[in-house]
Amino acid sequence: MCSSDLPSGKAASVLVALTGGIGSGKSTVADAFASHGAFVIDSDQLARSVIERGTPGFDEVVARFGDSILVDGEIDRNKLGEIVFRDEISRKDLEGIIHPLIREATAELVKYAGANAIVINQIPLLFETQGAKRFEFVITVEANLELRKERLRERGMKEYEVERRIAAQASDAQRRSISDAVIINNGSIDQLEGRVEEVWKELVAKKNSNQL
Repeated sequence: MCSSDLPSGKAASVLVALTGGIGSGKSTVADAFASHGAFVIDSDQLARSVIERGTPGFDEVVARFGDSILVDGEIDRNKLGEIVFRDEISRKDLEGIIHPLIREATAELVKYAGANAIVINQIPLLFETQGAKRFEFVITVEANLELRKERLRERGMKEYEVERRIAAQASDAQRRSISDAVIINNGSIDQLEGRVEEVWKELVAKKNSNQL
């Protein structure tokens, strides 16, 4: 979430989903939208918070996957990832625990966004969770596959982790099938920001239309 001061208010004017494959640059795009005034919610960040020690999500995840995923009493996301990205049943079990908690936390944040807000919810697995129907507008971020792999290796991922995580996600074509706009993130930051500005104008027009 990119707003630390949450203003009180009514439901947001426009609810937008921002999705894309791992390494495509969703966070960079989200930051660009935030600079235009969007209220950005990061589902990855929420996914971490809903399974922190002391939460019901923590208890559920540990009950399902065991103490081997714990380091110093906290869930180690790398250890958990090694399990769920090599076994589809485990991955679906984890999603079954986390996704309802994320939706609940997201709904609470949206309440504070304000009646004139454009809320952009960054959701990596939008297609996989069939979540597009909850949004008025869907944006997909795409990047060349080799560029995505390079970015992931720069994050410290091993090659087998990169391949496994990409394979576990939807394809570009599948994400495009649910999208209202596509942002290509292969070039310079100036090119990216120019495309973000174009899409932002579409969102502002949609917000204004909603208020008529």
